[in-house]
Amino acid sequence: MTSNCRNCPFVDNPAFMAPDPGEEAITEAARAGELRMPSGQAVVMEGNEPQRFFTLLEGQAMRYRMLEDGRRQVLNFLFPGDLIGLDAIMMGVASHTTEALTPVKLSVFDRRQVWELFSKMPQRAMMLTWQVAREEHFLGDALVTVGQRSAREALAWAFVTLYERGMQTGLVRDGKMPFPVRQQDLADALGLSLVHTNKTLARLRSEGLVQWAQGILQLPDLEKLADIGVVELGSGKPRYYL
Repeated sequence: MTSNCRNCPFVDNPAFMAPDPGEEAITEAARAGELRMPSGQAVVMEGNEPQRFFTLLEGQAMRYRMLEDGRRQVLNFLFPGDLIGLDAIMMGVASHTTEALTPVKLSVFDRRQVWELFSKMPQRAMMLTWQVAREEHFLGDALVTVGQRSAREALAWAFVTLYERGMQTGLVRDGKMPFPVRQQDLADALGLSLVHTNKTLARLRSEGLVQWAQGILQLPDLEKLADIGVVELGSGKPRYYL
């Protein structure tokens, strides 16, 4: 594994707030290196007591929990800059599995570094805490979606929300975003059957609102889709990262 903050892919990305020289030195000293994992591999396993946490540098991942009857509840989809496993470090055990959807590159931190990092970088720690809270807000919206939105509204909400996150992390280029999610993954996230998801998606495609093929997502009329999904469009604040 290698480690070099200056080679971080977020340095020149305006969506991210770069660390000041002091923070960069602290982060560099705390970093245990970098790790690559193939698509389909678990980064964090539900029920385990992780000894490391990660920043997702490249690729995309998915968080989910397995129910007692074998069904799966997808909790969220992760993009570059997202933290993986920090909540499990705080709670002592992982409440969900995080799986790589594509080959991923991770920045690795040892759990023993958490409190030292946060005590030495209080402002960055506060903003990272804000981002964790923001993710909880996303999960709250997802719960509302499962309970109150129709399938059409739910899919529109999911596409717009995830596409905006992609825009904020620099994944969207020329209107196209890598989106290696399967229809089953979306169905599991939204509490829909695969058949219902497929039929609803087909209608959105026929209306020219969603183009999704071969792992690439395009939303030709983002505002109209946002209206359908009852989503308020916004650029969001610059994100912090480790």
